[in-house]
Amino acid sequence: MTTVELQKRSEKSQNLRVIQVDETWFYVESDEGKICYKVCYAAEDQYSCTCGDFARGIKNDQNFKCKHVLAVMSCVPNGDQEKAQFLERRKPKLDERFITTIENKDFVLYAGLLDLAHQKGILKIDVDPIQIPTKENDHMAICRAIVVSKSGEVFSDVGDATPQNCHPRVAKHLLRMASTRAIARALRSMTNVGMTALEEIGDFGDIIDVKQEDRSTRKVAQAAPKKIAKAEKKETKSIPDKQDNPDKKQEPAAQPNQDNPPQTQAATRTDGNGNGKGKSKQESVPKISSAQANAIANLSRRRGISVEELEKMSVDAYGVKVEHLSQKDASGLIRTLQQSS
Repeated sequence: MTTVELQKRSEKSQNLRVIQVDETWFYVESDEGKICYKVCYAAEDQYSCTCGDFARGIKNDQNFKCKHVLAVMSCVPNGDQEKAQFLERRKPKLDERFITTIENKDFVLYAGLLDLAHQKGILKIDVDPIQIPTKENDHMAICRAIVVSKSGEVFSDVGDATPQNCHPRVAKHLLRMASTRAIARALRSMTNVGMTALEEIGDFGDIIDVKQEDRSTRKVAQAAPKKIAKAEKKETKSIPDKQDNPDKKQEPAAQPNQDNPPQTQAATRTDGNGNGKGKSKQESVPKISSAQANAIANLSRRRGISVEELEKMSVDAYGVKVEHLSQKDASGLIRTLQQSS
């Protein structure tokens, strides 16, 4: 059976009604609805039909399937054979778990496209490299993917990958990335999915950074409010009430001068001889990492937050600008930006 014949029979089978009699026996109505053909279907390689088309075709091709057999294959047995009800058609559906939203726009994952393609019936996937990444072509990889469905339909598309439109972590695997993108585009055509695949977009690496940063700092961000509350409570108890000692005079605050410079949190620890050894307190607190800074910049850009507004948010929440945040405070700011609409 050629792919064209299989495709025609598959299209005709979509309009036929199927009645289940028992676990392996089915009745399939003809196109006119005047007679029913008896179909035995035990497995993908164990089936038969009483129609003349099947009797003629099976003699020349052991894998021949008439439209009545294809109609049974596209139905879902409900296990209720006594009532002999009409079976419902399989309705391929994209699982919502494979859909992600970025900047109020939906993207589909490659795994979701592949899952939906298998629901609709996929026969094979072929990928041919069109261009190998080299120095002469600016390290651009191009692949062509061909997807063939069980009904004989063929879908083809291309995908490219360069160090500029890929994350640095996959820049060494440009050919694989181009192959993935080509397959994703071909699967979108086969499954009729209009959403762009997440693997196709150029700033996919930025999204990876944000998600990994979120996983690594989630526990710290959740524990931060409790620690701040305890610190504020402790500080409140340590401040004496002026009304408790009305007779006690309050000593004036020492004025800074050259002989007695004010001490800051950045004061250097000294040893017993007064030598300035050891690290300062500020140096002991890890500063914001480059990955956190990139994540904050990307999140603020996607949510339309200007640089001035971002700096104001940082100063209001943590008392310093973004570049002076600690890793702990940077994680909290990332969490705030992710939760903002």
